[in-house]
Amino acid sequence: MFKRRAQQIGTGGAVISPYAKRLVNRVLDSGRLSYGPYLKRFEREFARMHDRRFGIVCSSGTAALQIALHALKEHDRWKDGDEVLVPAVTFIATSNVVLHNNLRPVFVDIDPTTYNIDPRLIEARITPRTRAIMPVHLFGLSADMLPIRRIARRHNLRIVEDSCETAGVHYRGKPVGSMGDIACYSMYIAHLVTTGVGGMILTNDPELVVRCRSLMNHGRDAIYIAPDDDRGKRGTALQEVVARRFNFVSVGHSHRVTEMEGALGVAQLRELPATLRLRQRHAARLLAGLAPYREHLVLPRWPTHSEHAFMMFPIVVREESPIKRDELVEHLEEWNIETRPIFPLLNQPVYKKLFGDIERDYPVAERIVRDGLFIGCHPEMGREDVEYVLAVFRKFFEGVV
Repeated sequence: MFKRRAQQIGTGGAVISPYAKRLVNRVLDSGRLSYGPYLKRFEREFARMHDRRFGIVCSSGTAALQIALHALKEHDRWKDGDEVLVPAVTFIATSNVVLHNNLRPVFVDIDPTTYNIDPRLIEARITPRTRAIMPVHLFGLSADMLPIRRIARRHNLRIVEDSCETAGVHYRGKPVGSMGDIACYSMYIAHLVTTGVGGMILTNDPELVVRCRSLMNHGRDAIYIAPDDDRGKRGTALQEVVARRFNFVSVGHSHRVTEMEGALGVAQLRELPATLRLRQRHAARLLAGLAPYREHLVLPRWPTHSEHAFMMFPIVVREESPIKRDELVEHLEEWNIETRPIFPLLNQPVYKKLFGDIERDYPVAERIVRDGLFIGCHPEMGREDVEYVLAVFRKFFEGVV
């Protein structure tokens, strides 16, 4: 008889290595906390890893998405009330940033296998006011970007990839986030790359880079973003910087981070391949250990052309099973295994107030949200933690099946 763990196994976690701590201490010893060499290095290396020309570090994945949409709205001269297509299952920040930009989110149901936006349903949701598609790559698995990109080209739409959960992951041999106009990532705690707080915007478009950098710095004239942007300049060049460095050209935001986040990011990128392998090993053991319960549980599935990074491990209770999702959740929580529902969105009180009771119009999303949960699959977990999780599942099914 195994014992209940005193310490909870969380849905997310991160490991801060001795190397990361050394880099952070170097930042502290330098006295330079504002945008500087570590943030610039993090941007370069992250962009290179994802086959993008430019990277822009900001304060969160949500901030990255908000800035990206703001930049596109300014650049392409979208109007208030123009539409952005988003999946009916995602973290609420994805659609919130559409609203914050005075745009309208239009929801698309999800693929029943991957839980990402279903490309087959996108064109039916396009109207004359549609301006962009925002596919979300959930749980560490890419949305199916080839048909999405074909649809976007056919209808002259922008693509903003919400890649917050897929740093370093590949789709058809390409880095996730390399196929849209802009891709946005999160470095919040429990993500694949974590700097505590932080986000990243990637693009190949130099004009969008200038706009994004300006918008995350209060809308400041991009001639002067970092404190040393006037260093080494003389004569007319210096005079121009001095004249413009306190100009503001947009109604922007304050979404900056410090050199400490940059140092953590540099270390995390070096360690990311090993982190992804560990998550995938944990997932393989969970898949094998839960396989006897497939008549009751839908376990993660993914196309052979895609990698799965398992930022979380999603599980959906089958409709025909006699067990209920809430019974399983209660059992896991009682045994100190943290759970989360699979991103309820359309049934949230604020969205029911804004859009009405529309969840029934998205039957796949409704079922996944009703019957789904996820558990942890992260580097803080050891092999014994994974085995404990499996033992708790066995105990549940012994008692109810």
